[in-house]
Amino acid sequence: MSHEALATNEPETPHLDFAGTTPYEDYVKADVLTHLQHTLSDDPGEMVFLVTTQVMELWFTVIVHEWETAGAALRADDIPTAIAALKRSTRELEALNASWKPLGQLTPAQFNSYRSALGEGSGFQSAMYRRMEFLLGEKSASMLVPHRGAPRVHAELEKALQQPSLYDEVVRLLARRGYPIPDAVTVERDISLPYAPSDAVEAAWTAVYSGDGDGDGDGDTDLARLGEALTDVAELVWRWRNDHLVATRRAMGAKPGTGGSAGVAWLEKRARKNVFPELWTARSHV
Repeated sequence: MSHEALATNEPETPHLDFAGTTPYEDYVKADVLTHLQHTLSDDPGEMVFLVTTQVMELWFTVIVHEWETAGAALRADDIPTAIAALKRSTRELEALNASWKPLGQLTPAQFNSYRSALGEGSGFQSAMYRRMEFLLGEKSASMLVPHRGAPRVHAELEKALQQPSLYDEVVRLLARRGYPIPDAVTVERDISLPYAPSDAVEAAWTAVYSGDGDGDGDGDTDLARLGEALTDVAELVWRWRNDHLVATRRAMGAKPGTGGSAGVAWLEKRARKNVFPELWTARSHV
């Protein structure tokens, strides 16, 4: 085959000449993202820790967006849109959980080589992670305190504290669909407080999964699909907490955490707690 024939089969060269920055940079802001890493030690492992933590923050942001989308859809009785957002969030949670891989085998010596660079910094101070927790029903006004020095962030968290969690919207939907859930659990509940398990909500999920039709009839199959999408989310949240616990145990044992946290003891307590609790307990009654 001639060189000319080969040349005609070669792909065309993409457009390379752009005025100013490229359209890719204008949209993705890659130059900003890749210049946000300012290490404070000479240890080469700190870069991995810093970038991985920043990636986690980006995944927190996406997941909050998905759960807020799901909550708005539930308020509008649009279960398919809510399920679609929840399913997207499960793939994002899997990617978030995989972020522990670069950090999961840190030895104490490796972590200690740059731990002092964190100072009083700790993951529990993450505002976006706090918004995730609030959407899961894990409300706590005291967790706003670390953000008093950042008015915009504090205001966003205070607003999130006073808004219904994702699960509050789910429980209200169950009530609208005819399940006998008292107002004290739905519209009268102080939604700035942590969600507490309810026998009525457990009974509602038991009926949904049993196909008893206590709600509005044939349409309750979409509630079962919603329940399974929520359970997928809850399982991945549990895995996130356990992976965090294991990574911390490997890196620092039972020492106090950065920022004055209790370290492993606190993470162990969190790992024992399920979100969307009645979705788990109802299964014993089906």
